[in-house]
Amino acid sequence: MDDAAASTKAETGARTGKLETLVAGMPIPFGGDRVAYVSDKLAAAFKPGDRLVVVQETGDLLHVPASVQAIAAGAVGRAHDAFGQLAQVGDDAITAFFAAFADNLADDGAWGAIAKANAEDVARAQARGRSTTRLAVNATMRADMIAGLHVWRDAKVGRGRLVERVEHPGWSVEQVAAPLGVVGFIFEGRPNVFADATGVLRTGNTVVFRIGSDALGTARAIVEHALDPALQAAGLPPGAAALVDSPEHAAGWAMFSDPRLALAVARGSGPAVAQLGAIARQAGAPVSLHGTGGAWMVAAADADPARFKAAVYHSLDRKVCNTLNVCAIVREAAGTLVPAFLEALDLAGERRRNVKLHVVEGSENALPAAWRAARVTVGRAEGAVEEPKVELLAERDLAREWEWEETPELTLVLVDSVEAAAALFNRYSPQFAASLISQDAAAHERFYSAVNAPFVGDGFTRWVDGQFALDRPELGLSNWEHGRLFARGGVLSGDGVFTVRARVRQSDPNLDRNPATAKTL
Repeated sequence: MDDAAASTKAETGARTGKLETLVAGMPIPFGGDRVAYVSDKLAAAFKPGDRLVVVQETGDLLHVPASVQAIAAGAVGRAHDAFGQLAQVGDDAITAFFAAFADNLADDGAWGAIAKANAEDVARAQARGRSTTRLAVNATMRADMIAGLHVWRDAKVGRGRLVERVEHPGWSVEQVAAPLGVVGFIFEGRPNVFADATGVLRTGNTVVFRIGSDALGTARAIVEHALDPALQAAGLPPGAAALVDSPEHAAGWAMFSDPRLALAVARGSGPAVAQLGAIARQAGAPVSLHGTGGAWMVAAADADPARFKAAVYHSLDRKVCNTLNVCAIVREAAGTLVPAFLEALDLAGERRRNVKLHVVEGSENALPAAWRAARVTVGRAEGAVEEPKVELLAERDLAREWEWEETPELTLVLVDSVEAAAALFNRYSPQFAASLISQDAAAHERFYSAVNAPFVGDGFTRWVDGQFALDRPELGLSNWEHGRLFARGGVLSGDGVFTVRARVRQSDPNLDRNPATAKTL
């Protein structure tokens, strides 16, 4: 230790050592002025070589066993090594990788092995009472994965792109797009996201990813039969797209704690995603979080009932983050618009399996008595359940996202004005997607200015998707629940992951910052 370091330690009283054991009741400081306490279970489980991740925002004490840490560190290490090697690989090889990956998925033999593994994943998840809505692969998902890979195959080369050139007498400065590094990607059990994650290779980055335990078997099959063969065939370095092969949640904590990540991306919703984001931020990695989803739609007093009906119906085809979650109808037009709304729900129920409606207290009288008295069979993760078709909820529960399986589920609230609806959106929603149905152009401008959302529309809500709207497979969609995003939109795609390098080209050999005192050589 040098004198400066020794002096700093002496001034701060800092002493360090190796954490090898935890004792029940042990105080663990966090957040600068708060304390969490070690539980009996954590103390008993912790062994020498394990790691403790202390989430500074919440005080969560997360146990990472040494074996899980090694798996995560190994995958990140392979991706880190591959990033250095990828700089020496031509763009044609990256193009060839996407073509080969798509071809492998199109091969019936390879897909058969993937589908078999997926069927086993689905059976295990169903036996555990888990949702399989997004887990099961099918022909449409296969086609979408192949199409997404073709988008990256045909995309313009990103690395080395000239962003800006500034000319000076005798010299110039170029701002050039360059790869960022290793992207850590955690996503729920949707196998199609696997193909999306590799999009970062288009701009010269590498990726390490963890998929939820429900889909781990499918992920292993994709790696074995499609991904790794494509990397090898294209001549890309091993580890350029690396799977963290562990079903443990701790693997995600370990991965996002790794300082070698240049960007951490978490898809999903709820506390688990927020926790992952906090872990990555305290490790120093920039974060892109999907966060909570659920779209809002507002029907103004002048809304065309037919357009409103269509917008509602087409926003309820399946449950994803941009599915209609809350509908607000201006009270003065309830007599016309509520029937149109209910007709749309009936049609959505025919398309799926019935419909479940929640109504904010004070708005229920706008519904027909038959609706309020009805009972329906609702498809839940645990199976079919008979429930009231309509249930009341408090205004504060407008914040809840309905994670439905087979039966469309959403909330209705009557409001005094579009402005009041915008205020409710800003207060209770995840500040994600908002739509206004109105024939007044000025009202749309006021609504756009009032709602704090990255995605605003005038029709159905399901347009909020990178590939559907922007023709680019997305790594994730970000809401504004925790603030607006710096220098980028809410859609993060593979070609949006880059940094900028500055490069000078000097034609005047005697360039000097102080030419008045400099000699010409």
